[in-house]
Amino acid sequence: MSNNIHMGHRARKRFGQNFLHDHNVIDRIVAAIAPDDDHVLVEIGPGLGALTEPVAEQVEHLNVVELDRDLAERLRHQPRWGRKLTIHEGDALKFDFNQLAEPGRRMKVFGNLPYNISTPLMFHLFETVDSVESMHFMLQKEVVQRLCAGPGHKNYGRLTVMAQYYCKCLPVLEVPPGCFTPPPKVDSAVVRLVPHLEKPHPADDVATLERVVASAFAMRRKTLRNNFKGQINDAEFEQLGIDPSLRPERITVAQYVAMANLVARRG
Repeated sequence: MSNNIHMGHRARKRFGQNFLHDHNVIDRIVAAIAPDDDHVLVEIGPGLGALTEPVAEQVEHLNVVELDRDLAERLRHQPRWGRKLTIHEGDALKFDFNQLAEPGRRMKVFGNLPYNISTPLMFHLFETVDSVESMHFMLQKEVVQRLCAGPGHKNYGRLTVMAQYYCKCLPVLEVPPGCFTPPPKVDSAVVRLVPHLEKPHPADDVATLERVVASAFAMRRKTLRNNFKGQINDAEFEQLGIDPSLRPERITVAQYVAMANLVARRG
């Protein structure tokens, strides 16, 4: 990594910036992303270019979405690989990722995501998964555990169900705080999200599924029977083969979809 890239940029608290500098970790993440010219490559929050540079070295072109003007400006003037970048300045939460997909070329999306926006950003990206081949994100370790949790696990929740509805979620590696400047106060991890080409459990209406999952986990200590009083009765739970005395974290993705489809079909 060229040294000049770190000079003069102070990490900004409000952007949740922690810059990755460990070469071994960087190499492993880039290998997981597997950059190639058959896909449209998109990086969210390139920061000081720790992942941007090694990825750009391997491909003809890379899109980056960066909110921090100074960093966008700095990337623009990188010698050698800077010319391969198309820089989209702005907020990833409001950015339309679909516009970057090309006919016959799906997207590989990656980034070291600021902790404060990781969950809403995931939900935003799920809206574009039909044109995404894979997503690799550095996140707080606890968020990766939530994404990959199974039913009955304490980290299993709304994010888990929606992520696994859209994608296969796999942890890639854990990254200790010392790999970043400044070191964050939490452990980090990299996750691989691979959107299902065909959803194993398709929902009739995704908005209904989101609503059902959100209301289930709004009170995770309560049973399904209590959470869905007036919406789904015991006879209907029986018809779906779901025990209404269970708590929300015991219910599989397939069962949530079945509940949502029952609600959606009833109109």
